[in-house]
Amino acid sequence: MEMARFVDSLAEDVAAVAAVGDEQTRASAGLRLLDALGEAALEISGQLPEGHVEVRLVGQDPALVYVGEEAAPPEPAADDGLTSRITLRLPESLKASIEADAAREGISVNSLIVRALSRGAGGRVHRSGKRLQGYGQS
Repeated sequence: MEMARFVDSLAEDVAAVAAVGDEQTRASAGLRLLDALGEAALEISGQLPEGHVEVRLVGQDPALVYVGEEAAPPEPAADDGLTSRITLRLPESLKASIEADAAREGISVNSLIVRALSRGAGGRVHRSGKRLQGYGQS
């Protein structure tokens, strides 16, 4: 991972804090550190055979956490009453990507799409006690 840009930026922020000491500059230094941890998590995740690494904050303490792949939901039974049909128009590149994913997993394109829609139908964020799981958008 290319850490030089983070280290240089952090060094500049520390020098600015020492000179001025304002709250905005201190917050900027913390965000740069989180950026560096996020880059590290992405790079490590790219080298793992399965699962991924996340940056989690506990209070103000960041931690890198390994998250294993969750078990795939069971495939719908052939006689579960699936009778609805829809027509879905996709860009050719997305269609090819879906077909490749389905072939790699050894399932039909329909099963792959039904599984993806089932995961997303309940919303993007799931709450369990004090813990949130899902995806955020800024």
